[in-house]
Amino acid sequence: MRLEIDGEFAGIRFSACHFIAGHHKCGRLHGHTYVVSLRLQGDMGKDGMVMDFIPLKKELRSIVEELDHRVLVPANSKRITVALGEEVFIKADGKRYVLPKEDVVLLPTEESSAEELCTFILRKVMENVDFPPNIWEVEVGVHEELGQSAWASKRLEAKG
Repeated sequence: MRLEIDGEFAGIRFSACHFIAGHHKCGRLHGHTYVVSLRLQGDMGKDGMVMDFIPLKKELRSIVEELDHRVLVPANSKRITVALGEEVFIKADGKRYVLPKEDVVLLPTEESSAEELCTFILRKVMENVDFPPNIWEVEVGVHEELGQSAWASKRLEAKG
């Protein structure tokens, strides 16, 4: 059975700025209103549900709050240099950016693409949500715009 939280209808979204170093168009600072969705695959639990929606939505909302109205910077990029001081200094493609710390989220990723964002969000969901033993797969989707999304999935080991 599949359970889904459609971020478009559930209001799980955030607006953020990013760039992808080395890309001819996306190498410029630009923004998106991202929508985050989640799907679970699992068996019906003893309580007649696959899983309660509440902890899932709570965690997704916490993650998008952290990212909302920020500049997303991949901290592990091989193509950009980031230096932290009282401000965040970024060098990429011959450009220099100086941003206030509170406006930046340093992602533990190599890029700030939708693919890397959904992997980052999936990892946070896996760390912070206690999944019941009947769940066997979790997927997170990040939609940069309607009709354009990336999805990452994680299979869970059987519990018990």
